[in-house]
Amino acid sequence: MNTSSRFAFAIHVLALLSLQDGVPLSSEIIAGSVNTNPALIRRLLSMLAEAGLTTSQLGAGGGALLAREPKDITLLEVYRAVDEAQLFALHREQPNPACMVGRQIQGVLTGIVGDAQQAMEASLAARTLADVTADVVRAERQQERKRRRGEAG
Repeated sequence: MNTSSRFAFAIHVLALLSLQDGVPLSSEIIAGSVNTNPALIRRLLSMLAEAGLTTSQLGAGGGALLAREPKDITLLEVYRAVDEAQLFALHREQPNPACMVGRQIQGVLTGIVGDAQQAMEASLAARTLADVTADVVRAERQQERKRRRGEAG
């Protein structure tokens, strides 16, 4: 039972790209920020490019770029680009049909999981990459103000 971190990594990558003002970043630089392997970043960038969220500039000084404005990229698009799994998975094997719970649980959970998936997707659809980037910048400014206060005191 693993939880994928692809979505978090993809948002990290896109937020980083959104702060570059059109300057391409190499997978090595991005991997340094995410603290992961450049090969994993290249796979993510490929998925994001296939979804029309990133593009690449070839040659010296080349690298990844956003394909669209951050305000035009919803978090739901990012989720769908990198994570095809449902929020929750049901049983891998058919539960015991001789048990009342085993007979009924799949049907009951299907509705519950479907509702949760819809709620999560609605939440992601209402947020954009621009929102994430603004939150990152705001948090960084708050941390810097706290640091300055600590030095002044």
